[in-house]
Amino acid sequence: MPSSLPPGDLRPLPPLERRILVVDDDPTVSEIVCRYLRASGFVVDEAADGLDGLAKAEQLRPDLVVLDRMLPLLDGIEVCRRIRGDWEIPVIMLTALNQEEDRIDGLEAGADDYLTKPFSPRELVLRVQSVLRRSTAPAVPAGLVSAGDFALDAQAHEVRLRGEPLVLTAREFDLLAHLIRRPHTVLSREDLLRSVWGWEFGDLSTVTVHVRRLREKIEADPAQPRLLNTVWGVGYRFDPVPLAPTGRQS
Repeated sequence: MPSSLPPGDLRPLPPLERRILVVDDDPTVSEIVCRYLRASGFVVDEAADGLDGLAKAEQLRPDLVVLDRMLPLLDGIEVCRRIRGDWEIPVIMLTALNQEEDRIDGLEAGADDYLTKPFSPRELVLRVQSVLRRSTAPAVPAGLVSAGDFALDAQAHEVRLRGEPLVLTAREFDLLAHLIRRPHTVLSREDLLRSVWGWEFGDLSTVTVHVRRLREKIEADPAQPRLLNTVWGVGYRFDPVPLAPTGRQS
């Protein structure tokens, strides 16, 4: 796997030791990925098929899963869907498929990020570090913030809609919290990728998919959004208008 990035700082994230589960049936890819992660200070466990990967995710509760999309016994998409349905474990998906719909399938299943093979192992380490930082560090300052029918409690890591807590993934929470603190402000996908994901580069469809998933949880009609609006050619704008009594709650 050729390196596309200049040498970087691959020291482990201080101060706690982190456990990574690598699920890939290609022994060459798995060996390289595990070697780079271990050299960066992570504790690494391995699985070579989907069922074993799911079992080890349940048993070990790793801090992050590096998951191949094409796996024997149980497909990586289904493994990702089950992991994210049961536990708040970040997932980075590896795929040899370069079609946009294949990448979106992984994001729709709950993956936090993905890399297309062949990829730089150094880039993978940097992506792992980025996802872990975002999943463990507070996304917004502490304090209560209200916007329309939304109430953000950063300390409790909770957003309530009309008094009812929303069920959000860590990344969905980060995105919605960022929007709540910036109502009626147009934000480009590049802005959101940088501010919410902490990436200076990446596939902008990552933002698009998470906006779509967020709309499904906050909009009365996700196909005709009133709260999280698209500003064509620019980005997105959060307009926290009060919902009608029949408005959707999650």
